[in-house]
Amino acid sequence: MTDAPVTGAPVDLRSDTVALPSPGMRAAMAEAELGDDMFGEDPTVRALEERLCGLFGFSGALFAPSGVMANQIGLRLLVGPGEELVCDAEAHILAHEDGAPALHGGIQTRTLTSESGLIDPRALAAFVRRGNSYTVGTRAVAVEQTHTRSGGNVHPLETLRGIRAVADAAGIAVHLDGARIWNAHAATGVPLAEFGAPVADTLSVCLSKGLGAPVGSVLLCDGELLGQARKIRHRLGGGMRQAGVLAAAGLYALEHNLARIGDDHSNAALLADGLREAGCAVSAPETNIVLARTPAAEAVVEQASRHGVRVTSPAPGLLRLVTHLDVDKAGCEQAVRVLAKAIHGQSAG
Repeated sequence: MTDAPVTGAPVDLRSDTVALPSPGMRAAMAEAELGDDMFGEDPTVRALEERLCGLFGFSGALFAPSGVMANQIGLRLLVGPGEELVCDAEAHILAHEDGAPALHGGIQTRTLTSESGLIDPRALAAFVRRGNSYTVGTRAVAVEQTHTRSGGNVHPLETLRGIRAVADAAGIAVHLDGARIWNAHAATGVPLAEFGAPVADTLSVCLSKGLGAPVGSVLLCDGELLGQARKIRHRLGGGMRQAGVLAAAGLYALEHNLARIGDDHSNAALLADGLREAGCAVSAPETNIVLARTPAAEAVVEQASRHGVRVTSPAPGLLRLVTHLDVDKAGCEQAVRVLAKAIHGQSAG
């Protein structure tokens, strides 16, 4: 491999959040009907919230600037200061949200070690702590769908139903971090409604992961909790005015980009096969995230970047690639060629 400069657009597989709004999405944003959402008067925001309520079977929805904020609002609706939240030890709300449950909500977390990021209902039942006058009791469990740090693994519907049954028996709530719930839906064929209200008390869904919107998430909950949710959002600085410009992107994404997510999964499988042939240890991806183990991963990332392929190394010896709508099959084939050369070059060195 030479050090010739890259020509053409890079193949960016760092995250599905790097996808750019399409011309059609930009047009929808420009033409959106607007109002002041702080007064509840933005019709496009209301249309997005109502659409998602219908898809997931909830009576309340709240548009938020980010998935982190939507998660934190949902958690604070269920768990008070000094109360306990149980989640997987590698959960996004712990690893990638800068201590927000403790910092903003005063929430105590206790972690359950699980295989491949998937919470076992039986293990959860033994883990939930009953509270009394001198013991902090569990108030809620948080589940991630799909589980990003394990490589986009899907919690099967029966597992979610089992977690719901454990929670009901213990008198605790369930928050579902559904940042990539669209991928779980595409991979399993399970209707979104089954992944929603029947298994969760609060659910956050992201519009910029998989769907290609530039920004925004939505928290789904019981409609009676919306007033409290709005107050928490405002306190976190998430109140927006003519937010329909952003909500229009979400509506466009649901209409045009949801059905094609399976293409990302096929491209992820292509990447996994190519990296395996290049000598990496790669598990078959369930959705759109590929984790590949190879020595000197950080050097591979740097070398590949110089040749127009962008990936990340979240841990020593580990490559992470995430497919999305802005990288097609040809782009993934190019990524395999570049990464294979970089991997072999490091091995030879």
